[in-house]
Amino acid sequence: MTTLPRRFLGDLETSAIGFGAMVLSPGMYGEIDDERAVAALRAALDEGATLIDTSDGYGADGHNERVVGEALKGRRDGVAVATKFGFRVPEGAEGHRFPVSYAFGELAVNAEPRYVRGYAEQSLRNLGTDVIDLYYPHFPDPQVPLEDTVGAVADLVKDGLVRHLGLSNVTADQLRRAHAVHPVAAVQTQWSMWQPVEPELHAAARELGVGIVAWSPLGGGFLAGTVQNLAEDDFRRNIPRFDEANLRTNNDRYAPLRGIAADLGLTPGQLALAWLLHQDDHVVPIPGSRTPAHIAENLSAARVDLHADTLARVDEALAGFDPQGTGSVLT
Repeated sequence: MTTLPRRFLGDLETSAIGFGAMVLSPGMYGEIDDERAVAALRAALDEGATLIDTSDGYGADGHNERVVGEALKGRRDGVAVATKFGFRVPEGAEGHRFPVSYAFGELAVNAEPRYVRGYAEQSLRNLGTDVIDLYYPHFPDPQVPLEDTVGAVADLVKDGLVRHLGLSNVTADQLRRAHAVHPVAAVQTQWSMWQPVEPELHAAARELGVGIVAWSPLGGGFLAGTVQNLAEDDFRRNIPRFDEANLRTNNDRYAPLRGIAADLGLTPGQLALAWLLHQDDHVVPIPGSRTPAHIAENLSAARVDLHADTLARVDEALAGFDPQGTGSVLT
């Protein structure tokens, strides 16, 4: 088993690059079977990833969590399991809807405190474990004070079902309010070469000693430099940056960054991940992949040291990148 450089999310120590398991459920990036999904996860563990990120909302009926649980059988020690809650609204409960920039227009969550323990207990069963290392509300519930949801997770920490509180897709103000109720180890937010982190959120995380888990660090796969077209059942068809015209334009504009990667002997994905790691000592990207070779390639970026001159060259190229279309990708 390979050992990667380490980082801290609050008090939680993990590998510098983790693994985002969302891609391992059907209907996200096309079809996939469980055997291939488990093999991908075990490849990530073999290559040194010790943060595995999932959600009860990925796939049908907790599918993604169950796949993670299967892959972790006999390998749970030393692995930080992160999962999220709120999308699997219980039968009879109200889904609290809010607008998003995807083609389908809105999402629904329910993070009422009365449901949080049940969410966690179901996730523990799916994952085949007795504790969740990092537990996040997937999105702030627009009809529930975030402090109330955080308080329910704090009760789980006190009872030993959860080790660390995380937040996902929040603002700087929401992070501060939550942290006042219970210490936050990590905030998960979209951050990559084509989607900058929100500056106020970044500043708040630094001030509070909160780590950042960067979802979609490869821009839904675009920054790996290989996305030319999408299958009919690929979720990314809901993302404006991936429509045919925008994808063609974005590939053209990304060419200078692909050239820098080639000059350095890196793949575009490795450059994108290494660049992100150099932005903050407490950011942990969670790229996902279904292919063991790509997983090894991604994780090896944790060992890439970029010289200041190279970073300046990358930043100059990024200034001219200007991707077309909104860039949110579901996490």
